[in-house]
Amino acid sequence: MTTPEVIASAPKVLLHDHLDGGLRARTVLEIADGIGHTLPATDADSLDAWFRAAADSGSLVSYLETFAHTVAVMQTHDHLVRVARECALDLAQDGVIYAEVRYAPEQHLEQGLTLDAVVAAVQEGFAQGSAEAAALGIPIRVGTLLTAMRHAARAVEIAELAVRHRDEGVVGFDIAGAEAGFPPSRHLDAFEYLHRENFHVTIHAGEAFGLPSIWEAVQVCGTDRLGHGVRIVDDVTRHPGLDRRGRPNATLGRLAAWVRDQRIPLEMCPSSNVQTGAAKNIAEHPITLLKNLRFRVTVNTDNRLMSGTSMSREMTLLVEQAGWTLPDLRWVTINALKSAFIPFDERLALIEEVVKPRYAALGAP
Repeated sequence: MTTPEVIASAPKVLLHDHLDGGLRARTVLEIADGIGHTLPATDADSLDAWFRAAADSGSLVSYLETFAHTVAVMQTHDHLVRVARECALDLAQDGVIYAEVRYAPEQHLEQGLTLDAVVAAVQEGFAQGSAEAAALGIPIRVGTLLTAMRHAARAVEIAELAVRHRDEGVVGFDIAGAEAGFPPSRHLDAFEYLHRENFHVTIHAGEAFGLPSIWEAVQVCGTDRLGHGVRIVDDVTRHPGLDRRGRPNATLGRLAAWVRDQRIPLEMCPSSNVQTGAAKNIAEHPITLLKNLRFRVTVNTDNRLMSGTSMSREMTLLVEQAGWTLPDLRWVTINALKSAFIPFDERLALIEEVVKPRYAALGAP
């Protein structure tokens, strides 16, 4: 059986995780106390519960408001190093062998850091955390994605920053923030620059806004992956029964068919999508239908603090509430590595030397 204990021991790959959404509640408390930032709770357990409750609003805009407190404690070199170090350790403890963690450098300049200094501090923290994890026998590799805020006007600057640090652990570029009213095409000049530089791109699209956001991300901006992409299901018409291969009987619209045919990865975050209203519940989350239709689905955490989650918890919820199996978890883990922004030979080595042998040992062929 695919028990929580089995899931906890399985190797995991994480492509969509926000650095400012995964802090330890105690770290937020300790740093906030040191800088005089007022929080809505005074002990770690209460603060942890507040973040989950505040994020559980059904609104992406309200969900994003919780980040005012985490970003506030990430404004100095030492604090950024600490947060990144703890992030690497927490993910490694959860069985994550490869992670891409994203953050917006432009949000960490309030205490005088430059954009380059922010990147250097985060990379220093991930290097420390990865070294400590390796010493504990739970090695992890962390790549970073630099995010531009879609409502701001610094996308080209952040794109140039990402390319400048591409040999220091920055593996891709992203845009994030409220989708409605801020289409990805607003930043087309940044994406054109990144394509000229042969640099990887992912775009938050199809979470709080529908198919037009996904279409622009794919067909106008040329994204490599879709952050969330859950609303692609709006272009899928479900029919009763199964087809001759035993898969859901469905008709794909032209955009959905393109996304599936081109194997564009979907960075899906089940618990977060339920919190923001992009999905009703885990059992009915479109990720299961899309998996069964063989879209390139991946499972992710999004914001571990706000959702009170981990990769093990996301996978356990899918097993317990949506009927997933250990082979399903193996499949999405390999999907994630195939879609990672590191060189092909490094992805292949992790698949063949780590993921497949460890899943085989757990009973997944």
